[in-house]
Amino acid sequence: MAVKGSKATVLTFAEKCKSILASNWRGNLNTIKADVKGSKEDIYTSKVKYFIRKGKPYIWVPEKDLHNVNAIIDERGSFAVTSPYPGPLSSLLRSTKKLPARVALTGDIVLLKGEKIKVAAESLRASISSERKVIEQSTYSVSSILSSSNLVSTSRSENLQELLDGSTQYMVYKFDLSSCIYVDNSGGTHEIDLEDIRASKSDPLSPFASSLIDGINQSEVRRRGLILFCITYLNKNAKDAFMLSVDRKGFDVLGKVLGPVRKDGSREYQWKEFRFTLKEEASDVESFCRQLAEMEEEALKNVSSFSGIC
Repeated sequence: MAVKGSKATVLTFAEKCKSILASNWRGNLNTIKADVKGSKEDIYTSKVKYFIRKGKPYIWVPEKDLHNVNAIIDERGSFAVTSPYPGPLSSLLRSTKKLPARVALTGDIVLLKGEKIKVAAESLRASISSERKVIEQSTYSVSSILSSSNLVSTSRSENLQELLDGSTQYMVYKFDLSSCIYVDNSGGTHEIDLEDIRASKSDPLSPFASSLIDGINQSEVRRRGLILFCITYLNKNAKDAFMLSVDRKGFDVLGKVLGPVRKDGSREYQWKEFRFTLKEEASDVESFCRQLAEMEEEALKNVSSFSGIC
């Protein structure tokens, strides 16, 4: 159930990219600054909201944002999106100087006009409605986790709703990819074939990833469960643990465990990343939360049968 990452137990880099893009709703858009004389080489950057449609980011840029002027002169752009790191996970990553995994895209930002804007808006509206329906119809195994999360800041659907409210005027762009790079937690880069991106499977947990991660990390009971996972499945006597990421095949945990013995015989606690796999792929958020609860029960029984573990 808990093993080191292999092709069978982790997502491919292309799947990770697709999962990150679908789990977030904010990204950093970069365009080339322009004036009446044409393109310059200075870069303008701002954080914008987006959603994924047919594998491509559709970006909502506020009407008065400089990107709209830049794109008229030069459509080239880049777009960077990080894996969700809500609430206490954000503070932990900063304190340990760890970086969240992220996706870096280059390509062209193509302005939508007329009917295409309506189609994109309707697609976004349908996506928001679908996510809300899943949450409304969820059982206790899901709601018990989500209720601990700060949904105002972690719910993808709630944060995207304002794009449709009409309080702010937006220009809508489709981002046509020309390259995709996956950047792992250690800063290592992996160039992804765009065909692999198009062919990769969407992860059913992605729209709810931020809320799931935050709900687990905000709950002392759930965090104790993660500690028990480290103890029972990996034989790592963890002092603390946080959920780092979730997907249909399993989840990654940052555990605070004793490091190697130093020359003077001492040992210090350090944060290490561990991978846990599910018994079966989660077809939806309900399946993931059910299996997580089953793992917690199993880990608790295992610890209860041991002696000398506190």
